[in-house]
Amino acid sequence: MILCLTLILLAQLIGEVLARATDLPVPGPLIGLALLLLFLVLRDRAPRLAPRVLPPALVDGRLEGTGKGLLANLSLMFVPAGAGIIGRLDVLEAHGVALAVIVLVSTLSTLAATALTFVAVSRWLAKAKPGTKPGAAS
Repeated sequence: MILCLTLILLAQLIGEVLARATDLPVPGPLIGLALLLLFLVLRDRAPRLAPRVLPPALVDGRLEGTGKGLLANLSLMFVPAGAGIIGRLDVLEAHGVALAVIVLVSTLSTLAATALTFVAVSRWLAKAKPGTKPGAAS
């Protein structure tokens, strides 16, 4: 588990370093996530070579288990953000209404974009499979 957490945090660190060094308008953790995905794809494309080159924890499913464990406790990651908000109540008092409107509008926009994307993709897939109706279970 330590090796798996080290790999996850190392990917995030490398992503952060790349983002800051290249001034990319992309968050470092997102670059790290892409690097971790690239690692997993390369690992799974060479199933015979990977166990000989990589430690067992990175090829026997423990990396995936560690990721699932982190996701199960994801709410703990929001504690520092909540503490930061409490530490800046003056900003919340001055701009609270504007922040609430922004959160509401962005949430509704995201929901609408997700729904429209789902409808468009389901129609596109229905056209790709002749004889099926949109929304029908396959």
